[in-house]
Amino acid sequence: MSGRVPAMAISPTEVRPEPASFRDPANRVFHVGDEVLRGLNTQAAEHWRALADSTFFPAFVAARKVCATEDAPSTLVPAATGTPWAAVLRHERIPFVSHPYEWSFSMLRDAALLHLEILRAALTDGFTTKDGSAYNLQWRGAEPVFIDIGSFEPVRDGEPWAGYRQFCQTVLYPLMLTAHLGVDFQPWLRARVDGIEADELRPLFGGARRLRPGVLTHLHLHGAMQHRNATASTTEVRDQLRAAGFSRELLFATVRGMEKLVRRLDHRAPESHWSDYQRTCGYSARDRVAKEQFVAAAVAAGSRPRLVLDLGANDGRYSRLAVGHADYVVAVEQDPAVVDQLYRKLRSEGQRRILPLVLDLADPSPGGGWRGVERAGFAERASADVVLALAVVHHLAIGRNVPLPEVIDWLAGLTVPGGAVVVEFVAPEDSMATRLLANKPAGLFPDYRRDTFEALLAARGRITDRLELPSGTRTLYRTVIGG
Repeated sequence: MSGRVPAMAISPTEVRPEPASFRDPANRVFHVGDEVLRGLNTQAAEHWRALADSTFFPAFVAARKVCATEDAPSTLVPAATGTPWAAVLRHERIPFVSHPYEWSFSMLRDAALLHLEILRAALTDGFTTKDGSAYNLQWRGAEPVFIDIGSFEPVRDGEPWAGYRQFCQTVLYPLMLTAHLGVDFQPWLRARVDGIEADELRPLFGGARRLRPGVLTHLHLHGAMQHRNATASTTEVRDQLRAAGFSRELLFATVRGMEKLVRRLDHRAPESHWSDYQRTCGYSARDRVAKEQFVAAAVAAGSRPRLVLDLGANDGRYSRLAVGHADYVVAVEQDPAVVDQLYRKLRSEGQRRILPLVLDLADPSPGGGWRGVERAGFAERASADVVLALAVVHHLAIGRNVPLPEVIDWLAGLTVPGGAVVVEFVAPEDSMATRLLANKPAGLFPDYRRDTFEALLAARGRITDRLELPSGTRTLYRTVIGG
């Protein structure tokens, strides 16, 4: 099959079950070294063989819209409850796993459209998907990719799409919340791993808002049907739909209608302070040139980084510099509108090695879901070879009152052993720092000084390079953590 995944030498002792893969007993994902493997039970193995022989699936893999997948030895992963897996698959490894509440509006919409495109093609080939979760998709840079191969199964005539409710809760409702009301969906999705319930959203769409695209059909009527069938079993609901004449053709038309609706949903956030930060941040032309040269050299120093985190990436200027010397860059920015703008540019460029994410550095994504580990927190996923923290420290230490030692500890903790932190210290007399300090009580930050900052860096690693920018109020450092 196209998109072959390279095999690697592995050890059985390295097998780690994926915490997010336990809800479907038919299959389970495991990590073995750097490999991603999936165990299938007998029925799931039959579905896989039919899927691999289908027309649509290999075509979507070849188009890079579905993650590359191939058969692997069944002995590579442990048996489920004492019963050996009937088959094992090897998947392409996604460079960085992100969560839907870290995506911008356009990212979630494009992921939704890909999911629906795949579902529509699957239906024409006799397949459907068991669920419709936004978590079934990941990213190669600005390119969405469907990863839940175990979700595919043969379609049964007379049955609706089993993933419809999940799709509404994790995709459609968040999109409608932002497109129709201008409310950022990210905090809502972060609050609950199963997404937004219809009952939570319906009170916000009363009166004339009921007539906005998708609201009446997919929110009010869907919610009413859920209440009506609250005590009915899944089998009873399916029997009712068959008796009412529900067909595969009607299912296909429903999917097409949802595609049309999602394409109509749009959102352009108003300009914010961060939207034009590169112009308003106070750098001179000489500062910019010196900073860009330092950052490029700092990323290129040593072995080629597999992963670079650009914290406070804004318009992606330094992410673009970094990706010229690294395999992959995750560009983190707090403002959803800025991330959306960056994503649209990266998508238009066909960029597959820079992933933009919405993340508040003072409140990064925690672990969530079952036992708090089903969806790993940002720090657990980071493990970067290089962390860029440019014009970030003063916003955390002064703007958000995070003690300077805590800031440095956090940055160091995001790197792999021997990784580098490229960080910028903005002196108290800098115009941006002065603006932040003006809103704080006098004398609140007595330790916010360059000598203190340098001592904290030196205590956690080896400062290999230092550059004071021509303006004289900003200094750049490259520090090898633990070095």
